[in-house]
Amino acid sequence: MSISPNVPNPQESYHYDNLGTPRWIAVLFALLFAALGLLAYAGHSVQSRLEQELSKSEDQNKILGAQLEQANTRIADMKGQLDVTSQKIGMTQAEVAEAKSRAEAIRKSQVASDQKLSAQITETQKEADAKIGAVATDVTGAKKDIEATRTDLEATKSKLERTNGDMGVMSGLIARNKDDLEELKRRGDRNYYEFTIQKSKTPQRVGPVSVSLNKTDQKKSKYTMTVLVDDRAIEKKDKTSGEPVQFYVKGAAKQSPYEIVVFDVGKNQIAGYLATPKDSGPPAAAAPPKP
Repeated sequence: MSISPNVPNPQESYHYDNLGTPRWIAVLFALLFAALGLLAYAGHSVQSRLEQELSKSEDQNKILGAQLEQANTRIADMKGQLDVTSQKIGMTQAEVAEAKSRAEAIRKSQVASDQKLSAQITETQKEADAKIGAVATDVTGAKKDIEATRTDLEATKSKLERTNGDMGVMSGLIARNKDDLEELKRRGDRNYYEFTIQKSKTPQRVGPVSVSLNKTDQKKSKYTMTVLVDDRAIEKKDKTSGEPVQFYVKGAAKQSPYEIVVFDVGKNQIAGYLATPKDSGPPAAAAPPKP
């Protein structure tokens, strides 16, 4: 069968809406912001609970302070009564000294209790501050992790670009090198077939199609090739490295075009990949031309 370069095909006139950003990126951003909200809510809840506990401790301290004041008042009353009694019954100086000693002992005991209570309140305050600080640190760390993940996603998104192909149809994400191609394979949005093709009259199989390299211009990073598919020979002339070369195949999912992207043009050699729709069936490649 003879090769007819640039044979028009009705399917090649189809136009399609630009592909948007993959939905899973938006979903991932939503999950990340939801996780941040949950962490912030958890930190706020823990902080509120600790503040309530501190408030209760302060209330107890006020109660104990009031009890201390009452005890001191009673001690003063006891001292006054003791003085009056000693005058009335003629208590000896030794008995008065003993009573005063007992009153002083009671006072010292009360002071010691006050100091112990104050120490307990201080320790509770330190523990509460430490817990609140730990929660704040965890929330800050989570925010940093989410921000780092979002930064990585933005970097990947800006690295993998979209552009119009040679048929005027918005392409999928494009790889500029083998590392980018590995990222595309990891995403799994389409089928990817990596290739290195030498200049030859014999077509080389690339996934579900056959490709023949006609010529290269290494200095200008340009090349001409012929794609054989559906019993057709489609010549792609003077294409540039990084340009999505598009063509339609019978049975392709939603009439989405196949794309060939060459990211390295050498002397009599090109390297790149073929991207096909994920759920497209394998088309029959055209038979190689007769010599």
